Amino acid sequence: MTNNDITIIINTFQSEDKIFRCLDSIDSIYKVMVVENSNNSDLKNQLEKKYINVKCFLTGENLGYAKGNNFGLSKAQSKYALILNPDAILENNTIKNFLITAKKINDFAILGPAKQDEFSNEENNKDSKQVFQVNRLKGFAMFLNLDQFKEIGFFDSNFFIYLEEIDLCMRLKNHNKKIFLDKKLIIHHLGGSSHNESINFEMELSRNWHWMWSTFYFNKKHYGYFNSLIKVSGKLFSSFYKMIFFTLIFKKKEKKIYYQRFSGLMNSILGKKSWYRPKIIIN
Repeated sequence: MTNNDITIIINTFQSEDKIFRCLDSIDSIYKVMVVENSNNSDLKNQLEKKYINVKCFLTGENLGYAKGNNFGLSKAQSKYALILNPDAILENNTIKNFLITAKKINDFAILGPAKQDEFSNEENNKDSKQVFQVNRLKGFAMFLNLDQFKEIGFFDSNFFIYLEEIDLCMRLKNHNKKIFLDKKLIIHHLGGSSHNESINFEMELSRNWHWMWSTFYFNKKHYGYFNSLIKVSGKLFSSFYKMIFFTLIFKKKEKKIYYQRFSGLMNSILGKKSWYRPKIIIN
């Protein structure tokens, strides 16, 4: 197994505050593709000048997590791909350990670090094995065995952000593909901060809209329209009444947040695409 067996794909949007720390943690012997969701040619030039192993692609628009990573995966010519968030930082031996585990388990679809939000230390320690099988994992660090995706493809591009990795894991499991976590894989993830701090509120509005849109779409896709409608009905009424409440007491920020939640959910229920984009000027 050689260094050319892996391509690292980092999907970015307004992430200049984070991406350099991430890239500094990656050994220059590994090929990295940065998919920047803008026309920011200055960032492209900075990255490609500073890092000899980095190629930056400008998409010209905000594609989101699913489409952005699919864009990078379509250009990967290696055996494996590591999808990495720009707010993730690797330890010195992280990629080496990915490749060691990949060599031991030939038929895996995805490998991930064992320290993940939905798996507490107690749950991890119940399994004495270093590598153990799971049904899903978080999307901040996903090591893909690309041959395993020929049947089902990669991410569902209808998602803009949220639940697309869970959807992918469910599709893999439905095709009897294997997903593993490894206790030796250490990746430090800041979480929820892949973008610059200056756009926090706009990104908060976007997160609320897309979380609700994706929640209904995900459930509709896997469990049917009416089951999904029943499941989200509480969220729909709650967001509507809170939007009205914060309007009446002149809390503009809270009103905007709950309007976004209501709007995202209604758009998904009505079968509209995940169209909302944060109101940010893209260079």
